[in-house]
Amino acid sequence: MLLALLLAVAAAVAFGAAAVLQAMATEGTQDAGGLDPLLLLRLVTKPAFLGSLALNGLGLGLHVTALQSLPLFLVQAVIASSVAVTALLSVRVFGVPLARVQWVAVGVVLVGLALLGPSASSGEAVTADHALELGLLAVLAVLAVLAVVAGRVRGVAGAVLLGLLAGGGFGIVAICARLLPDLSPLVLLSSPVLYVLLLAGALAFLLYSTAMQRGSATTTTAAMVITQTAVPAIAGILLLGDEVRAGFGLLAVAGFALALGGAVALGRAEAERPVVGSRS
Repeated sequence: MLLALLLAVAAAVAFGAAAVLQAMATEGTQDAGGLDPLLLLRLVTKPAFLGSLALNGLGLGLHVTALQSLPLFLVQAVIASSVAVTALLSVRVFGVPLARVQWVAVGVVLVGLALLGPSASSGEAVTADHALELGLLAVLAVLAVLAVVAGRVRGVAGAVLLGLLAGGGFGIVAICARLLPDLSPLVLLSSPVLYVLLLAGALAFLLYSTAMQRGSATTTTAAMVITQTAVPAIAGILLLGDEVRAGFGLLAVAGFALALGGAVALGRAEAERPVVGSRS
């Protein structure tokens, strides 16, 4: 369990660093005013974007592995801390120091994670039936329709909306990862859940890249982690049998609220001041 938790932390670091590289790659790119799948093809020529892809791939592998033995609510809360990594690295890359409230928010995230750790019991393997697979595919289709509408919203509001929807897509990725029966290649390739995961990941990555054109890395990531964290956590408890260790319920709720609240506060604090590198 400890090893899986460390893998989740490593995934958060990889995702947080990837967000900064992705922001660097998208800075200055032309905003098509809507969702543009060709955006990813234009970005792939940039070294920063390739670095972001590599780190996201590494993070996904660590993320999926951690979900094989830990409940979604714990892993997703750890992944939410990636926004703190993004904020700290943005200080170096974009040269904008964190305000005092943002430093406090980083501390709140860390305290939340410290409370969450002892509250989780090891997650058991869950097999997806056809109804659940179709349900995930239907949710993904609705997400795609909402994304087309949100893609027309410009500025910071557009970045927040697209970030929330991207988080929903990445949340589906996390749920699918929890449902993967085995990580061996033959089993993976025969699992419909894998293909839902790949479709959700591609859509979420497009939404996240588009959001980066309209808002800063920290603001976009903070919006994303709301749905990326909350949706899988609720699904894990209600549908997948994830459980809190007996007697640790209040601790788990407090830790989850602090970790997610601190991540959101980071983005809100940044959105209230001019940020170098923002494309809002």
